[in-house]
Amino acid sequence: MRSLARSLVLHERISTTEAKAKELRPFVERLVTYSKRNTLASRRLAMARLQDAEAVSKLFDAIGPRYGSRAGGYTRVVKRAKRGTNDGRKLAYIAFV
Repeated sequence: MRSLARSLVLHERISTTEAKAKELRPFVERLVTYSKRNTLASRRLAMARLQDAEAVSKLFDAIGPRYGSRAGGYTRVVKRAKRGTNDGRKLAYIAFV
C-alpha cells in the first residue's frame, strides 16, 4: 500500500489492478484528511504511513489545500478494458478527483 500511495501522491494518477485500486482508496483518503488538518501531528502520521518526505510535502502543500472544503471522496477508480492480459485481471486507474 505504501508504494502505491506514494506513486499516487507524486503522479496524481496511476494504473493498477481493480482490486488494488479499491484497497488503496481508503488508505489515500485518510492521508488526504490528515493533510487537510495540516498540524505537526498529522504530518508525522502521514510520514509514518508513506515514509517519503517528498510525497508528504506534496500531499500537504498541493493536494491537501485543494480539497479544503470537500467532505470526502478525494479519489476516483475508473475501470479500464483489459488489453493483452492472459490472466483475467481487471485493470483500473485511480486518480484524485
